[in-house]
Formats: sequence, C-alpha cells, structure tokens
Amino acid sequence: MRVVVAGGTGFIGTHLCTELDQRGHEVVTIARDPTGAGLPDGVVTKAGDVTDRDSLVDAVEGADVVVNLVALSPLFKPDGGDEQHERIHLRGTENLLAVAEDADVDRFVQMSALGADPDGPTHYIRAKGHAEEAVRESEIEHVIARPSVVFGDGGEFVYFTKRLKEIFAPGVPVYPLPGGGRNRFQPIWVGDLVPMLADAVADAEHADRTYEFGGPDVLTLREISERVFESEGNSITVVPLPMGLAKVGLSVLGSVGFPMGRDQYRSLQLDNVVSENDVGAFGVAEADLKPFDEYLRGVAAGEDAGGTAAA
Repeated sequence: MRVVVAGGTGFIGTHLCTELDQRGHEVVTIARDPTGAGLPDGVVTKAGDVTDRDSLVDAVEGADVVVNLVALSPLFKPDGGDEQHERIHLRGTENLLAVAEDADVDRFVQMSALGADPDGPTHYIRAKGHAEEAVRESEIEHVIARPSVVFGDGGEFVYFTKRLKEIFAPGVPVYPLPGGGRNRFQPIWVGDLVPMLADAVADAEHADRTYEFGGPDVLTLREISERVFESEGNSITVVPLPMGLAKVGLSVLGSVGFPMGRDQYRSLQLDNVVSENDVGAFGVAEADLKPFDEYLRGVAAGEDAGGTAAA
C-alpha cells in the first residue's frame, strides 16, 4: 500500500513513517523541509507545504492513503499569531483533501485533537473542529484520530511544563501554576499511539470512524509538573496563581513576541481527557499502555522511548 504522510518529519510523523515502513508499506512523507529527518532509507521524502495546494500534487499522485499530521502546537503561540491555526489546520486540510480527491485516494487519516469543536474556546480547537467537518464532508473514506497530549522522546509536552515554570517563576523552587494546575490530561505515549494509527491506515473496520485516544492515567497539570521535576531530582512547591493574573501575564508576554498568549491561557482552563477511550477498538487494553511515570523513570535512567539503555 502506498501511504503518503503529510508532516512525516515531525514528532509523531517520524514514528509513524518508521512503523508503516516496517509493516511493508511504501511510504512517502511530505514536509516543508524534508532533509535530515532521520527516517528509514525506504521512506521517500518530498518537499511540500499544505498551504500551497500545487506543491502537494506530485507526492500524492498514486497514493492509496493520505495521512495528515501537519499541526501547530496548542501549547505555544505560533509565529504569525493564533490565526495561523486556521491557515494550517483548516485551509491546509482542505488543500490536502482536494489533492487527495483528484488523485482518487482511498482513505484519508486526519490527526485531530480532543475537544475539537468549530465553536470551541480557542483558535486551535475551532480550527481542528472545522477541519474535521471538511474531512467528513469529503467523498473520501476517512478516519479521524483525537489523542490527548502525546509524550515521548522528541515531544514537547515535558518541555512545556518546564517552560511554564520559566515564565512564572524562573530560578526559584516555587512554581505558581495558573489556577493551581487543576486542569486534567490523559497523556499517551507515542509508542502506544503510533501502532494504532498504523492500523487505522490499513484496516477496513476503521473506515469513517472517529476515535479518542488517552493513556492509562488521568493527571492534573500540577501532578504532571511535580513528577517531571521530581524525576530530575528537583523539588518544587506548587502554589496557585489566580487565573486573572495568569491571563494578564500571558497576554502581555504574547504581545511582545513570547510564545504564549490569550489562547494558551484559555487552554490552561480546559481538561484534555477522553469521553471514552477507544484503544479497545484496536485490541489494546488501557492496562497495557505506558504510564507517564514509567516513561519519566526511563528518561532519568538514560533509556530511550522503547525502554532500551541509550548508548
């Protein structure tokens, strides 16, 4: 099967391209700069930009499945402002869908997000919601994946907890978390998510379905932050930062080019947990998923994401 992965040089994309290649698929990845991605030799790399429809045509020609992983982070304000979410997530998806339709692609796999909603509270959530609508309205068979935050080597989630502390309390052991860090996450390890995405590419029973994916634990941002710092041998004291002060601080920082702003403030008020964990649809039990704590212990012990001691 010929599988085209847009965004295949990113965090999840490199893992997925590797998994698909190991399963014997012919894999092509599209990226704005595909050089130096560290992908297997069998993966073909093509330069392309989802905001430029014509740049996608050559790579998609002859594909059986197109996977759209192109995404901006919901955790940091993108270059060009939060309006970039619509340009990348919605318009980019529409461009990729149009090219896939013209190429008679059989299936379109869309990476979305928990809470995706055209009427949602952030640019990211709204753009993801509108993109889902575009995928469902297309004539192509589809699969939509909605994971909670994804962690693993090369991911940004652990970095985000550290960056947030640098914003509000650099150089001191006190960590004033917005709202006390009560919002909840259900982080899933990239090594657990990717095989399910690979199944969604090829298995007939997943056609025209939307799946939510979460890890084995529901943790507050406070619990996550404490565990991240403790895993590195650092002790922190979390104190609640009133959301009003957090809003002012992030808004001011965002206006001077710091990578956070009002949208990121709003996201810190939202839970990021599944309504129903759909890992069972892929023959996976929640108890078999890697807990966040286990991953952190492995990192502290010098292991890579697969649990093998790093050279």
